[in-house]
Amino acid sequence: VGNRSQKNPLPMTKETLTAGKEAFNHYCVVCHGLDGQATGVPFADRMSPPIPSLASRQVQEYSDGQLKWVIDNGLAPSGMPASKGTLSDEEIWSIVHFLRHLPPAGSLGEPDVYSH
Repeated sequence: VGNRSQKNPLPMTKETLTAGKEAFNHYCVVCHGLDGQATGVPFADRMSPPIPSLASRQVQEYSDGQLKWVIDNGLAPSGMPASKGTLSDEEIWSIVHFLRHLPPAGSLGEPDVYSH
């Protein structure tokens, strides 16, 4: 995973965190759940490889630049798609802040898309 030394240019503010949560809810929630831990995602553990908890030590050990790189470029052979061209740099950096401050697993319930 590239961009290890790249730093997040956005300040960590309440507004940035809110923007990150909003962008996450628009683009990431279908696979990662509202809490980033795949809560309520019916296929999360049937993917190969399974969708990881974004709160896991493995994911949280990535630098901010590496997290942005993964969101930009996706990860093969997993189901993580590239978002470059879909999400702006500002949206991605705000998502990185949100990933650093995920709520407890299950605390936000399940995505509405799976309850209808």
